Amino acid sequence: MRFDIVTLFPELFDPFLKVGITRRAFESAQVDVRFTNPRDFAVGNYRRVDDRPFGGGPGMVMLAEPLAQAVECVRSQRQDNAPVVLFSPIGERLNHQAVQNWAMSDGAILICGRYEGVDQRFIDAYVNQQISVGDFVLSGGELAAMVLLDSLARLQPGVLTDHESHQQDSFNPALGGLLDCPHYTRPESWQGQSVPEVLMSGHHEHIERWRHEQRLRLTEQHRPDILAAAKLAD
Repeated sequence: MRFDIVTLFPELFDPFLKVGITRRAFESAQVDVRFTNPRDFAVGNYRRVDDRPFGGGPGMVMLAEPLAQAVECVRSQRQDNAPVVLFSPIGERLNHQAVQNWAMSDGAILICGRYEGVDQRFIDAYVNQQISVGDFVLSGGELAAMVLLDSLARLQPGVLTDHESHQQDSFNPALGGLLDCPHYTRPESWQGQSVPEVLMSGHHEHIERWRHEQRLRLTEQHRPDILAAAKLAD
C-alpha cells in the first residue's frame, strides 16, 4: 500500500519512520510512505502557502492552489483512484475497525493541514474523507497522520515479532472489543505487590478465565460505552 503525505513539514516524519518496531513496515515498503510539500507549488518570492482569512479573525488559512497542485502531482504519479483524506475535527473518529480497513487498503493521499485551517474550496473540490483522532486540536495534521500510519503498520504481516500479538490488543474483535487485561512480569514481588497467584499456576484455563474477567471489569470501569456494544462470549 502507498500513502502520499502532503505536508509543509516532511522532516517531522523522519524519526517516526526509522525508529521502533513499526519501522519494519516502512523500511520494507509494505507501507510505502512518500511526501509532497505544497510549498514546492507556491508562487512569488516568498512562496506563500497561507493568507489571512476573509471576514477577519485570528490565524492564517492554507491556500487552495498549492494544495490542489500537490494533489494533482501525486495523482499523476500514482495513476489510481486513491482517496484524498484530510485530518480534521469534523472527521469520523478513528477507531479499531477503521484502522483494520486502512490496513487492508491500497493507501491514500493524506492532507496535513496547518494554521487556522484549509481553504474550504480545496476541501470541497478534492477531499473524499475526513478523519479525527480525538476531540482536541493539534498544531497540524502530521501527528494525526503518524497515528494512522503507526496503527495500520503494526497490523501488517511480519511487523510484530509475534504475528498474533495484535489480536490481544484492546478493542480487537478477538477480545470481544473489550479493553485488554493487566499484565505482569518479573520480579514476582515488587514494592510489596505480588503477581496474582492464578498467573503463576500454569493452569491455562484458569488464567484465561481470569484475564477475561479482568477485561470485563476494566471495560465496565473505564469504558462502559463499549461494554454495552461488545459481543460477549458465554
